[in-house]
Amino acid sequence: MTEERPPGPPAEYPGPAEPVGVDLARVALRAAKEQARARGDAAQQKRQARRGGGLRSGARADGRDPMAFGAAINRLITERGWETPAAVGGVMGRWPQIVGEDVAKHCEPERYDEDERVLVVRCDSTAWATNLRLLAPQLVARLNEDLGHGAVKLIKVNGPGGPPRRYGPLRAPGSTGPGDTYG
Repeated sequence: MTEERPPGPPAEYPGPAEPVGVDLARVALRAAKEQARARGDAAQQKRQARRGGGLRSGARADGRDPMAFGAAINRLITERGWETPAAVGGVMGRWPQIVGEDVAKHCEPERYDEDERVLVVRCDSTAWATNLRLLAPQLVARLNEDLGHGAVKLIKVNGPGGPPRRYGPLRAPGSTGPGDTYG
């Protein structure tokens, strides 16, 4: 049994064909079912409104049912567009598994700039900072593999920070720190 083709492009380039025969009947049936379902939902809402509103609980699930906490958080993250920051926060929590225990002992992520897609990492010594700068391209590739392409463009590595300089009424002008005033 051969199927009759509608007039159109040659057989070697069939392109998108219009549904015919049984396929056309299936498409029509699906459309009719969707329309009937929509009419039934609208009629049910009208009946509930006449009976005193739709604030009653029923046997079937609807949008007013309580959600599990994880599902509610996932829905909030998706609605607000927080997927990337939440994923990066998860990476910060799993830092030892991503970079290894040795590196994690000496380097820790500080912050993530979502606009620039830069992860800032602080190391406890200049030697570890230099080592991490050499490993940065491989870490960026590993993070993007985990988070999705382009989530992290650059890892900015900071060395150890010195004590903060304090300015105030007990400091002499030009003083370099507390050692100046005692000796």
